Amino acid sequence: MARARGLTAARAQALVRAAGGDIQHALDEDVLARVELPPGTLRSLLKPDWSTLEADRSWIAASGVKLLPSTDTRFPTSLAATAGAPGVLFVRGDPRMLARPQIAIVGSRSPTPAGRRIAERFAMELASHGLVITSGLAQGIDGASHEGALRAGGCTIAVCATGLDRLYPTQHRDLARRIEASGAVVSEVPRAAPVLRRDFARRNRIVSALSLGTLVIEAALGSGALITAALARRQGRKVLAVPGSIGNPLARGCHQLIRGGARLVESPSQALEELQFSLKDEALVSCQQAPPAPRPLDKGYEMLLDALGFEPASIDVLTARTGWPAERLASMLLILELEGRVAPHPGGRFGRVPVDDDRQRSRHSDLRV
Repeated sequence: MARARGLTAARAQALVRAAGGDIQHALDEDVLARVELPPGTLRSLLKPDWSTLEADRSWIAASGVKLLPSTDTRFPTSLAATAGAPGVLFVRGDPRMLARPQIAIVGSRSPTPAGRRIAERFAMELASHGLVITSGLAQGIDGASHEGALRAGGCTIAVCATGLDRLYPTQHRDLARRIEASGAVVSEVPRAAPVLRRDFARRNRIVSALSLGTLVIEAALGSGALITAALARRQGRKVLAVPGSIGNPLARGCHQLIRGGARLVESPSQALEELQFSLKDEALVSCQQAPPAPRPLDKGYEMLLDALGFEPASIDVLTARTGWPAERLASMLLILELEGRVAPHPGGRFGRVPVDDDRQRSRHSDLRV
């Protein structure tokens, strides 16, 4: 159920198993009693808002949007196996595109003209080799990447941070329609949901998880594209970056990534080499490959979880405990939240999320349905 807050894909799949594989009975009260669920999730499943759900059904039927739950065989395995992934996607276009080999191309919303041309050129050539170009439909590098794929006659996927009933930015609504015709426009956000800043950050972990690797083209320090790259690295995906002039502030994020281990690429062929993807025919094979195992926590994240302890704490408290600046802590907490390791609490506090052995074996999947 798309509006059941906290019902992750791992929990949804546990409910189906508890129902003996019968999805029709997965939400029966006796089945719910056999699966450990957060209190809020259990309440929303036992007492759903039927009027809202009926409006959702009417919208889906009228709009042609497809509802793709994590229990559907078409749900991309690379996404389902990733910590923090959603358990349901709303899809305009062809859901089968989500299982094809993809490369994420992300970067500044206000790129230089040269950066925009680089994004279009990379997208055109990579799409012509059979890779699906995945990005976030934002202005700048995202839009240029989608456009490049379309100009090459290739396929592209736009992952939105808003519901598909109110695409953002409005300037890209025509672009979204063209993407839908040959690819897919997807979102985890339900109909009539407000536009929330946090959903733009959450969108990034879908972009990176769907892809074999993430390519960053022009990103300032602190850019959201760097969050996408950090998520890709933690998900076990390749991170690629295009270098730039040392006098260009939009190159500093890419240079930081390269210093941190991202692969420097200067041409689409180098990107293909780094991804070990060179033939169109690989599109028929690569989508069947199992996703790589996620990286273990870096020492800094381990230290932050230790500092957090087992009671919710604010960033101010964590600053006092660690001596780290609030900006660094906010970025790290966002990554941990998207991985399902911490959760926000009232009053701007964060608390650790207990992870049992079964969830560890399922790669800490915290997927919302």
